[in-house]
Amino acid sequence: MKKWALALIAATMVMSLAACGSNNKDSSAANSGEKATEGTSDNGKGSSAEPVKLRIYAQYSDEDTKGPYDYAVAELKKEMPNVELDLDIQAQDDGQKLKTYAATGNLPDIFQVGLDLINTFKKSNNILQLDSYVEQLGFKDKVLPSAMNTLVTDDGHTYAFQYAGNEVAMLFYNKEIFEKNNVKVPTTYDEMMAAVKTFNANGITPMALFAKEKWPTVALFDMFASRSDAAGITKLDKGEAKASDPAFKQAAEEIVKLVKAGMLPKGATNLNYDQAAALFHEGKAAMFLNGQWEIAASTEALGEKLGFMYVPAPDAATYENAKLTFSGGGGPGGYAVNPSSKNVELAAKVAAFMAEKYAEFKFTQKGTPMVALKVDKPIINKFPPVMEQLAADIPSMKTTSFSWGLSNPKFKAAIEDASQSLMTGTYSADDFISDISSAIPSK
Repeated sequence: MKKWALALIAATMVMSLAACGSNNKDSSAANSGEKATEGTSDNGKGSSAEPVKLRIYAQYSDEDTKGPYDYAVAELKKEMPNVELDLDIQAQDDGQKLKTYAATGNLPDIFQVGLDLINTFKKSNNILQLDSYVEQLGFKDKVLPSAMNTLVTDDGHTYAFQYAGNEVAMLFYNKEIFEKNNVKVPTTYDEMMAAVKTFNANGITPMALFAKEKWPTVALFDMFASRSDAAGITKLDKGEAKASDPAFKQAAEEIVKLVKAGMLPKGATNLNYDQAAALFHEGKAAMFLNGQWEIAASTEALGEKLGFMYVPAPDAATYENAKLTFSGGGGPGGYAVNPSSKNVELAAKVAAFMAEKYAEFKFTQKGTPMVALKVDKPIINKFPPVMEQLAADIPSMKTTSFSWGLSNPKFKAAIEDASQSLMTGTYSADDFISDISSAIPSK
């Protein structure tokens, strides 16, 4: 195809993307006062309501995505029997299909989005601002205090009804190994150093870390830094702190000391997940860093021997103050609404309902408390003991960010490279500070 033809198509797509969206600044206010669509005056309930079909674009590819969707649809049929959902299965294409729908004026009434698509569609007015519906439906009251960061974007508005909560990095440990070696679960850096020395002396790897991937190395640094500064790496990402500030400098220094003392297996930066997990699951490593999604696999391998520790801190007082600050986090995303939908008010109500039932299914039937919304129904599949402990912490926990949630690409690349280098034992805290300082935006 000739270049001029390609350029014409590209220009047409861009114009269509801008043209097909409504004026989003006005749509929320207008829709909040709009009368319900004919036949939905009782919010869709009751046999007298006219049948309404809404097109929905959602994940539906495996057990983890089919289960919550089917459950939510079944509950919707009880609550709004006149509403029929026409499922358009979400493609695993980084949002390209949905962007094409937007460009051609073919957006579904309801669609699942993450923060990247929210930001894209905000610019082209292809996503409804949901603030008035959050208020009308009492949705904010259903959000867990620890998950409020998933409700609004940086501009202070809501564009999707969320159901997924924050995810966190955790330090797992083998209770039996600690007990047999008479090692106290560390609460301070000095106690962590003592544990490292004892385990090494007894031929046990202190901590398994798959440092071939960079995000776990960022998480370890963030764990240490957030003991003294609860914002952790997010403060550096936003340019609100310097790498040389005490919290970050001390974190780098302590990690260097522990790595040099043998905290990690040799060649940790060449270790993948399977290799690191095998060390821990087979009882050859005392500790293991991974996300909370590791709980199922480690519980299966270790059973009641599995525990998780709160991150050690410079001293006992700091430890107690920071123990519920977790490295990790989440962001806005969930079910969004097409501002040009013919049934926009009903679509917003259904989107909020689907989000609530998604969270309900994941909490009660999938055995995960990592949801954004409060659930008051009994758990069908009991949490493993470690998950029960984490679930008890969720209402009061604070989170920072995973490396993939950082907003500054330059800083993200720098902190990933520098934190991985910290795991080698040949890289100093001063090197670390120098290498990431230039990537931190100045305020």
